[in-house]
Amino acid sequence: MAILTELVLYPIKSCAGLSVPQATLALSGLVAEGVHDREWMLVTREGQFLTQREYPRMALVTPRVEHPFLVVEAPGMPPLRLPLAHDTAAPTLQVQIWDHSVAAADCGDAAAAWFADALQASCRLVRFRPEVHRPTSTKWTGGTPAETRFADGYPFLLIGQASLDDLNAKMLAAGRAPLPMNRFRPNLVVDGIDAFEEDFVEAFTADGVSLRPVKPCARCPIPAIDQATGIPGPDPMDILQTYRANARMEGAVCIGQNCIVQDGAGAVLRVGQELDASIAF
Repeated sequence: MAILTELVLYPIKSCAGLSVPQATLALSGLVAEGVHDREWMLVTREGQFLTQREYPRMALVTPRVEHPFLVVEAPGMPPLRLPLAHDTAAPTLQVQIWDHSVAAADCGDAAAAWFADALQASCRLVRFRPEVHRPTSTKWTGGTPAETRFADGYPFLLIGQASLDDLNAKMLAAGRAPLPMNRFRPNLVVDGIDAFEEDFVEAFTADGVSLRPVKPCARCPIPAIDQATGIPGPDPMDILQTYRANARMEGAVCIGQNCIVQDGAGAVLRVGQELDASIAF
């Protein structure tokens, strides 16, 4: 059995996470405290999405829920309060996230000015409209439809604790500091399975819920960024390259599995919950 040890939402794409004791399993990602995973996103004035790849200081933008607001903080900045209620009259900004063009709600000039000051870069904040659906690629799902909001490609990222422990043992052997899990920005962390066993799991199931891993997560440079400081280092990619290059992903370094909901949308997941991990044969 796998044990669910952490649930994390990232209300604003590529900003700090929000760790929660329980969350609702929606088709498009985790939902908790009235907030959806990757519900907001920063974009250029032309609508191109921004991430820590270009602006590592995004790691220092921290969200918390104080109903009826999402409160956002950053070093040297006053708190920004974003209403949780959707503004149906908000102007639409067409935004680009990878190959997808999405009609998003612009969050206004005050929010744009706050984030421009925080990142020292011109940008706009947008929000995913609840009536919009962004389908994921079915190439890796065997034709099963799925959807997400502003996540890169799939609604959930799951990593086994033993996988990080395995990497950290190699980091220590190389005389380098171990890394916390937040470097890899998972939504779900599970313990009780072997290192990288999540790569071979058919489904994680419990009480009518079935989460199916569908695609290995190819890693970008973000794991090199210290999420506590917004400063790169130490970078694990050279060590990961020695044993986590994935031929199915054209040699990309992979750690973690992108998942979709197979059954149980609307169910509540809780930290400490047992999940049956059935191996694909």
